[in-house]
Amino acid sequence: MSAPTLTDGDVFAADTERVVAAMESAFREHAAGTLVAPPRWSLDVPAGELVFTAGAALGRGAMGFRVYETLGTGDDHTQLVAVFDSESGAYRGQCVGHAVGLLRTGGIGGVAIDHLAPRDASTVGVLGSGAQARSQLEAACAVRDVEAALVYSPTREHRESFAATLRESTGVPVEAVESAEAAVRDCEVLVCATDSDSPVFDPEWLAPGAHVTTLGPKFAGAHELPLAMAEAADCIATDSLAQVEGYAEYRDPFFLDSPRDEMVELSAVVAGDEVGRESDDDLTLFCSVGLAGTEVVLADALLSGRE
Repeated sequence: MSAPTLTDGDVFAADTERVVAAMESAFREHAAGTLVAPPRWSLDVPAGELVFTAGAALGRGAMGFRVYETLGTGDDHTQLVAVFDSESGAYRGQCVGHAVGLLRTGGIGGVAIDHLAPRDASTVGVLGSGAQARSQLEAACAVRDVEAALVYSPTREHRESFAATLRESTGVPVEAVESAEAAVRDCEVLVCATDSDSPVFDPEWLAPGAHVTTLGPKFAGAHELPLAMAEAADCIATDSLAQVEGYAEYRDPFFLDSPRDEMVELSAVVAGDEVGRESDDDLTLFCSVGLAGTEVVLADALLSGRE
């Protein structure tokens, strides 16, 4: 019997609300101890790496892995997510392409915004105009009644194309602006999705009580987030402390000195074991590093038709 295969077209057709719901279920499993989520592992070869993330969501009876390489880009480069039944070992199917990785990161960002951002947040600033920025903004619109979004990236054509595409996909007024400050100033939710090795905004631009998500570099010697913003945050959450602690093996140490002391896991906030936001004036920060097993949960949800 041939196993079902989903392509990027199939995965990208999924409703964003469904993607966020699948990620919410993964974090609830993580809090309950039924999500097996070890840090990523890589096989080094002369030209790059073959990278694996594996995990099991025992509550939904699914286990599997995601594998991708860092040797290049183009039509002959792809990713694979394979899903097995965690009790019988039966093969449930696979997703081939880049969409699962992108959407699960966006879905995780949606869960973070839902549990850390102000309940009445209606304005979103976006720094970056790539695929990750798109999935984050779509997820933000799925968990909040967003009335306006402002996007900045250095290349005018990129940010204007991003704004036009997201206006169509979200139905929200999305405007390309001329500076990072114009995107950040007074927004209630800020998404940083750049590849910058240095801070991309001034913390003074943030509105009181804002929520910030950082997806870009978070290494000790290269980080898109200002350290002053992290120092001022009332709550710093991440999806995986295990992955944070593996940063030194991955490349360099994490940009925060004592992540175990400074951060909480998002799953604990989702479960109510940690407080994410105590007051309207709290400044919250989510550091997205990748929780293993979430790709498997999303792939299984899409393959099975259940969240």
